[in-house]
Amino acid sequence: MSDAMEDQKSRAAAWFRSLRDEIVAAFEGLEDSFDGEGDAGRFEVTTTKRSAEDGFDAGGGLMSVMRDGRVFEKVGVNVSEVFGTLGEAAQKAMAARGVPGVAEDPRFWASGISLVAHMQNPHVPAVHMNTRMFWTPSAWWFGGGSDLNPCIEYDEDTAHFHGQQKAFLDPHGPQLYPELKAWADEYFFIPHRGRARGVGGIFMDDRNTGDWEADFALTQDIGRAFLPAYVPLVEKRRGQAWGGAEKDAQLVHRGLYAEYNLVYDRGTKFGLATGHDANAVLMSLPPIAKWI
Repeated sequence: MSDAMEDQKSRAAAWFRSLRDEIVAAFEGLEDSFDGEGDAGRFEVTTTKRSAEDGFDAGGGLMSVMRDGRVFEKVGVNVSEVFGTLGEAAQKAMAARGVPGVAEDPRFWASGISLVAHMQNPHVPAVHMNTRMFWTPSAWWFGGGSDLNPCIEYDEDTAHFHGQQKAFLDPHGPQLYPELKAWADEYFFIPHRGRARGVGGIFMDDRNTGDWEADFALTQDIGRAFLPAYVPLVEKRRGQAWGGAEKDAQLVHRGLYAEYNLVYDRGTKFGLATGHDANAVLMSLPPIAKWI
């Protein structure tokens, strides 16, 4: 591996960690600024470790989870940097997506940030964000995005969320926002329910234009768009009155979210297949859900 790629991997991993720190601070700030019941929530941080089959170190990360806050019922912000050898199932999945050379040399490296927030107030939308870089000896690529998952939809909230994402993506080319929005609409669709899991956002995967710096810059701006897109919605809705009907709608919608993440989500499947900490992989699941 070239020294240039080693430097690029290091820069990507450092960026994901710095974005994690910024989001954690912002979310704890939302807890502090809300005059709700109980103590302001704080993240519990756990170091995760991953071991190869031979017992050697295979990377890990940080799992940061806040539970039972004033604003957040459960939110996780995880970062990871893992490496090793792809198993047979993962090799086949990569080959099916057109990744070259994984059968001949199945080594890999991956780093990223993954965030899912489930809220106390049903009027505040749940949200997901993930960005990542993946490397094999024959290829590298970036992926990720963010999407909004309200159980009670407000058109103005959806417009704000998408508007911020468009503003951050437009400098990279006017075609990108509509392209990544359409990809999100397709990716976050739940076939067995015949509906999307939320109101969409942006999503990309396997992005390698041949210009690492340009693709990394785009990935960074997808991450930078998250807080301006989401925090104002939390501030607007966190004090809104709600009752039993709204809470019931939230729990049913969380069931939909859990179904998607367990059945279809590519990151969940990859994390479990490669032996990453199961609690970190399944951090996205809501604390309480309901099926009818």
